[in-house]
Amino acid sequence: MSPKPRVLVTRELPPAVMEFLQASFELTVNPHDGPMPREELLKALPGHAGLLPLLVDKIDAELLDAAGGSLGIVANYAVGYNNIDLDEATKRGVAVSNTPDVLTDSTADLALALMLAVARRMVEADGLTRPGRFPGWGPMFMLGTDLHHKTLGLIGMGRIGRAVARRGRGFDMRVLYHQRNRLDPERERRLAVEYRDLEHLLAESDFISLHIPLTPDTRRMIGQRELGLMKPSAYLINTARGEVVDETALVRALQTGAIAGAGLDVYENEPELHPGLVKLSNTVLIPHLGSATLETRTNMGLVAARNLRAFLLEGRRPPNCLNPQVLDQK
Repeated sequence: MSPKPRVLVTRELPPAVMEFLQASFELTVNPHDGPMPREELLKALPGHAGLLPLLVDKIDAELLDAAGGSLGIVANYAVGYNNIDLDEATKRGVAVSNTPDVLTDSTADLALALMLAVARRMVEADGLTRPGRFPGWGPMFMLGTDLHHKTLGLIGMGRIGRAVARRGRGFDMRVLYHQRNRLDPERERRLAVEYRDLEHLLAESDFISLHIPLTPDTRRMIGQRELGLMKPSAYLINTARGEVVDETALVRALQTGAIAGAGLDVYENEPELHPGLVKLSNTVLIPHLGSATLETRTNMGLVAARNLRAFLLEGRRPPNCLNPQVLDQK
């Protein structure tokens, strides 16, 4: 029997995923309950045919060189892959895969949860109620903003954006969207969404939810100018990538009342927070929980594991390969 391919996992994953991986591969697993230190990752990687990294692990030329030619596939434990230099991996003949589809609904649920939490002041209310400072019901006490029948503006209409659109319609919201390539009219009709250029979407929407990947074109896409186009009563929701928003400009807009509030799951210098955000009561700040359900995190791991198995054990293209030209050249 041929030896199992060696796979390096940069952090312990849910039990069902680890069982799947252990049955198929010889595993090296980061022993720390935290991100794998860069130095340890570089030292451990040589001799491994597969790498299963997290979004916090930077896969660049230095790391690919450190692999010493043994590495055949990087199976990213995420949908996004801005942590991976795809061109460098392709140049070295290393396949790269991701985990699309499985976290769509969980992230869309969280986007709606953030809208409700910030608009209805739920974190503020919880912080007041727990210490026993609830003074009793009053007609002007802790007034928030309705979600239903408002205008929802989606920047990005990929899988997650479309899932948020469906949820918005459940609240009888009018749904606008913007992205680089407009959908065809029939698809807009089926989704019950209206296209706007970015400026008009920002000006018309009561809730603006970001669902775009991080690219050179989208980095700090929402800055001082864009925030200035929003209604003073509007809320910004970000479950995409923190670097899409200029956080210094966002803090200023929240402090001055240029916008009403923000619900954030991701941050520009994650895991660090902009110090101004922490002091603001008109924000809901959560620690990158978009896919954080047991079901979704398990499914993400199983998708990554199946990508590894397809490439390393079955000799075929991983189902979610991002650079299939690598395999075409082999």
